[in-house]
Amino acid sequence: MSQSVASEVVSAMVGGMFSASALYPLEILKTRMQAESKAPKGDGDEEEKKDAAEVLTPEEDLKARYTEAAAEGMGSYASLMLEKEGGGAFYTGVVTSAVQSATEKALYFFAYTFLKNGYVDLTGVQNIGAISNLVLGCFAEWAHLPVTLPIDCVTTAIQTDDKNRGAFVLIGSILSEKGIGGFYKGIEAYTVLCLKPAIQYTVYEQVKSIVLAGRRAAASGRAAVEDSLTAAEAFFLGMFARIVATMLTYPYLRAKVMLQSTYGNAKVKPTIPQMIGEQISHGGLTALYQGIGPELTRGVFSAALMMMVKERIGVVVKALIDGNRSEGKRPH
Repeated sequence: MSQSVASEVVSAMVGGMFSASALYPLEILKTRMQAESKAPKGDGDEEEKKDAAEVLTPEEDLKARYTEAAAEGMGSYASLMLEKEGGGAFYTGVVTSAVQSATEKALYFFAYTFLKNGYVDLTGVQNIGAISNLVLGCFAEWAHLPVTLPIDCVTTAIQTDDKNRGAFVLIGSILSEKGIGGFYKGIEAYTVLCLKPAIQYTVYEQVKSIVLAGRRAAASGRAAVEDSLTAAEAFFLGMFARIVATMLTYPYLRAKVMLQSTYGNAKVKPTIPQMIGEQISHGGLTALYQGIGPELTRGVFSAALMMMVKERIGVVVKALIDGNRSEGKRPH
């Protein structure tokens, strides 16, 4: 493994683990709010009888309160969680989530680098265009799913389990009920979700081109114009691109979570388009984007924290590798 690859992988893993842990309360809020949904309608007569009787068990009453709080927003849901479950509930499954984040980033980096090097070897083109980058990014996303999706499935199960069972119990439950296939619930959503980083990259590059073109036009040749964005411009443009990509793919992200939780044990599972249609018919676009607040907040700050930590760790790892190599070259 080359020096640059080693430093990038280690720094990405540590940065991903740190950002996932630091922002985990937002992650668990996002996942639980996405999973909250009115139970799929079954026997209409029985539902009418239950409504008429207006008798709810304590568990059903609490479930109804959580569903209502999720519809109201992040603040209401967080307050109810704190009241009923305490502060520890915001860190349930944090270790699994940190492992997932570190593994995902490391495997994505390896997959993307392998595909990129193969593309350069086959075509002889050193500067990869935007479209080619998008395609390589999509394939890299799919490449790490065989390993990371089972971890994601277990993490979601821990976060949404109302019985507070541990990871090993939930793993055994998934295996006994669904077999290995149970760890890949929601994989169909990745037909769209794999486009999320591609959309983010495309939006960033297109808007960047417009900004730089406008800057050149304003200068009108009177002065030299830098062909790059300032740090502040890049940061805010990155935020904007992340928001656009999240808004476009969010319905599929919520559908994935619901397939892993709400519909996890259903005998007949709806397709993702059916689930999206059901959410729109029940609550309109508000229901479709339930949980978008913590997802956007977590996503933006996660990217910022990830890059901040990654840069610092990368410097340390590079220095350690350089030091070890210098020691190895000294004559004995």
